[in-house]
Amino acid sequence: MKPSLRNIVVWLVIVAALTFLIGSFQKQPRKDKANSMTYTQFLNAVAEQQVVSVRLEEKNITGITKTGTSFSSYAPDDPDLVRKLSEAGVDIIADPPDKGPSFLYILIQWFPMLLLIGVWIFFMRQIQGAGGKTLGFGRSRARLLNEKTERITFEDVAGIEEAKEELEEIIAFLRDPKKFQRLGGRIPKGVLLIGPPGTGKTLLARAVAGEADVPFFTISGSDFVEMFVGVGASRVRDMFEQGKKSAPCIIFVDEIDAVGRHRGAGLGGGNDEREQTLNQLLVEMDGFETNEGVILISATNRPDVLDPALLRPGRFDRQVVVPNPDIDGREKILLVHLRKVPQAPNVDARQIARGTPGFSGADLANLVNEAALLAARRDKRLVTLNELEDAKDKVLMGSERKSMVMSKEERRLTAYHESGHALAALSCPASDPVHKATIIPRGRALGMVMRLPDRDHISMAKDQLEANMIVAMGGRIAEEMIFGKEKITTGAASDIQQATAIARKMVTEWGMSEKLGPIRYQENQEEVFLGHSIARQQNISEATANAIDAETRHLVDRSYVTCEKILKKNKKQLHTLANALLTFETMSGQDIKDVLAGRKLAREIKQRKSSATKKPRTSLPDVTLAGLGVKGLSAKPQAG
Repeated sequence: MKPSLRNIVVWLVIVAALTFLIGSFQKQPRKDKANSMTYTQFLNAVAEQQVVSVRLEEKNITGITKTGTSFSSYAPDDPDLVRKLSEAGVDIIADPPDKGPSFLYILIQWFPMLLLIGVWIFFMRQIQGAGGKTLGFGRSRARLLNEKTERITFEDVAGIEEAKEELEEIIAFLRDPKKFQRLGGRIPKGVLLIGPPGTGKTLLARAVAGEADVPFFTISGSDFVEMFVGVGASRVRDMFEQGKKSAPCIIFVDEIDAVGRHRGAGLGGGNDEREQTLNQLLVEMDGFETNEGVILISATNRPDVLDPALLRPGRFDRQVVVPNPDIDGREKILLVHLRKVPQAPNVDARQIARGTPGFSGADLANLVNEAALLAARRDKRLVTLNELEDAKDKVLMGSERKSMVMSKEERRLTAYHESGHALAALSCPASDPVHKATIIPRGRALGMVMRLPDRDHISMAKDQLEANMIVAMGGRIAEEMIFGKEKITTGAASDIQQATAIARKMVTEWGMSEKLGPIRYQENQEEVFLGHSIARQQNISEATANAIDAETRHLVDRSYVTCEKILKKNKKQLHTLANALLTFETMSGQDIKDVLAGRKLAREIKQRKSSATKKPRTSLPDVTLAGLGVKGLSAKPQAG
């Protein structure tokens, strides 16, 4: 019964009960069948003076005779009745018409009962509004997913073709199980989706729900965790009971690591709530009683913390990896999301996909949404390639802080710092190509040089790692060369951190040190709890630790020396590129190559044509393009 209909029925019962109680207060006429007499007999008794007294209540007559017996009668409309009784000397008692008890009287009498009924109704509605939590504390919270609105199918999922194929096979099994059972195949009991956050694990599960013609229950792993021991296990049992009633069906448990953590990893015993829930889940998936037709699909981005008993075949028969998409996958994902926004003809999904290595599906969806918001703020009706590029820069580097006031010296220092990074990247063949350089503050950085690979990197070579360290040293070295060691700034903090981290991993994890060899030196391998402190156990000696520090220092110093030689050799180009950044503030990788090669930029011509109408920034000096290797042209700095 629906809650609204149930409430109507309850109120009707209450109204009927109140009506009955009020009616019971109505005064009924008193009748005595044993001593009743006719009106004629009554008149004869009055005439014979056998009646002592009578009571008149409208047309009802009751009285007492001389013998002491009581009687009752009913009088018609007789106007002479009172006169006849008076002449016979009968004592007459006349009562007014009985109107029954007043409403106020009834309300005062029944107010306590009505108050109790109201309190009972209030608590019942609270219990119903809370979803029956008080009465169903141990029941499963799995919801039957209704995909009638915003139905997701495999057509809406792109970039993870291998994972789709695995799940499509399960859908085919549910639709036609005999096709597989003829060859001895059995339906998988569990599928575990593993991948970084935002890669589309939950979206893939929703697509399964949209494709399958079977009931689809969804629940989160945290819904099993409660402070009372045994509640989670009870919910697991109830969840599988619901599944068996609806079999064949699919149950999707999101973030299963909340309940499936490795047992015995903590300091507590084996009777805590989390382990009780996990034990019940293990039994339900593969115990004495089989749950045929119930497929459990779970998702996690932390497979390393899951209990081994949960991952064995027979429970999670398949482990489907959902990785970050490659360039082809990113292009397909962008095309899926771009279908939802009006786009200009110049939008090239391939170009955006190339510039977003390492992006997950959620990142790409956010990028398209940011582009749509930018187009709306700019009063455009279509999302163009410029909005997508600006949205990509915002996601990668942060929002532009154009309102930030920088002095002339700070801008000049930032320009040389970023020019050092860009020039070092262009001089290292193993470095990724420079995509963009800017001295406009973004996020927490005053400037930035963005490098994007031509293709997705599956692994990194040694020369690529060394090139990254050389590029990281370019900013600090450019500051020293131009402004002196006394004027170096804290702007190179993240560069130094990056170079140090690469060098230490090359020595301790990747075996790229000639001195220490291909051995993994794992520091802080174990942590032992002693009271409120943590004692760290190391599996390396003090001499080895000193050798690791020395080798790390050697790799960083070598990168520093190499970068210093590059910038000293190309000092003139360093000045040229810094002046160009002061002029244009933001330059693409092709612009940087053209400036260093002495070629004219298309931006220079447009800037010169609009210089008569645009007012230059007062904080920037006029920069002649003669210093950039271009003769016969001069331009004002470009605003923004």
